[in-house]
Amino acid sequence: MILRLYSYWRSTSSWRVRIGLGLKGLSYEYRPVNLLTGEQFQEAHRARSPLGQVPVLEVEEEGRLVRLVQSIAILEWLDERWPERPLLPADPLARARVRALAEHVNSGIQPHHNAAVLKLLKAIAPERYREWAPTWIALGLDGLERSVRDTAGRFAYGDSPGLADCYVIPTLYAARRFSVNLAAYPTLRRIEEACATLAPFQAAAPERQPDAPAEGSTP
Repeated sequence: MILRLYSYWRSTSSWRVRIGLGLKGLSYEYRPVNLLTGEQFQEAHRARSPLGQVPVLEVEEEGRLVRLVQSIAILEWLDERWPERPLLPADPLARARVRALAEHVNSGIQPHHNAAVLKLLKAIAPERYREWAPTWIALGLDGLERSVRDTAGRFAYGDSPGLADCYVIPTLYAARRFSVNLAAYPTLRRIEEACATLAPFQAAAPERQPDAPAEGSTP
């Protein structure tokens, strides 16, 4: 089997999948898609992703080529295809709670700092658009901090890294990008520190990706 991940180094959605692949111990080919130049909207990538987004996981096996899109769908497929080192707990109620943590980020935080959303806001409300992402990220993190207090062990759910951590870590990076003060989120920061000690999280970091800009250059 060949796995190819179409990704952008700073895309939080792509980052989630990189973490998941690492936690599963899976090797993959990295195919960069430059979101700054609009490569995601060119026909070649739209053939892979109807919405012109990343990530896309291309799966080639026994002459069959399948493309998977949307981070949550990709990560759940990985968990079903390779159930060893599970990303989701076995108990149905626990699984629902982990999915809720992931969707808290996926639906409740990330769309507010999506590059396309910010570009539109800059065009229609240039005097206010800079307030948008930090305001909504902080509100989202406030709720996420409250949620993980009930579920966290060493990681976001219990003492093993999993699906929720794939979402928590990139969103904290995004928060810092938009100058959100993380002092009010001690549980999330503790989880981040635990994840930072693990090789899959280290390897998935934006600055470790082949399309990351050289240190000191403008991304």
